[in-house]
Amino acid sequence: MWKSFLALLLLAAPALAQERATAYEAMRSVGQQNRDYVNHVISVAGTNGNPQPASWTILIDDPKARGGVREFEVGEGRILSERTPLRSSVQSSLGQAIDTAKLNLDSSGAYTLAQQTASHSHVAFDSADYALRSDDRGNPIWKVALVRQNGEPAGTIFIGANHGTVTRTEGLFAGGADVAIDEQGEQVERENPDEEDDGNQIFEQRIKRTFYRVRDDVKRTFFKVRRSFIDFFRDH
Repeated sequence: MWKSFLALLLLAAPALAQERATAYEAMRSVGQQNRDYVNHVISVAGTNGNPQPASWTILIDDPKARGGVREFEVGEGRILSERTPLRSSVQSSLGQAIDTAKLNLDSSGAYTLAQQTASHSHVAFDSADYALRSDDRGNPIWKVALVRQNGEPAGTIFIGANHGTVTRTEGLFAGGADVAIDEQGEQVERENPDEEDDGNQIFEQRIKRTFYRVRDDVKRTFFKVRRSFIDFFRDH
């Protein structure tokens, strides 16, 4: 009997994880309380996603709130908590509001693209930490930090939530944690700076070629998982 019960628990665990809300669904829960909130989302973050986190933390720019910021924790299909932290306590998370008209990648899609990128780099991971916010140009960017089973970082992937482009990676593509590549391949930090220049150039070129190839593959997958937030919110 106990063996049967344990088997049921093991089968139920992946199903429960799969049923966890995506970032879009969490934003919708906040929007149901106040429709205008979704136009003032500064950031959406969740940790220990497998593939989705148990809860999301959503930061809202709200001049009426203490410190001008309102923070929601959303999980289990509802708002779990709401608070108005002092602006100084969340200063590192602040930025301009996310333009939802440019938001075409839910966290479920971000996970698929991150998983594909990690697979190409032969990197295994157990869970993912998510952060969605705007970059300096006002484009929404997903930062997906991969975590190994032992809790150590496995790499970080930055994905444009508008067009699904992998803009940068850290700790992937045979470069260890010392490699960061932007969309144009303009920055590649050398793993062994004491090597001869010719050897470094070959190493950098190989990484760039691999990055470009993976980026193109991921871009094709993006069109399969693309999901407009505007359409999602309107349809729900």
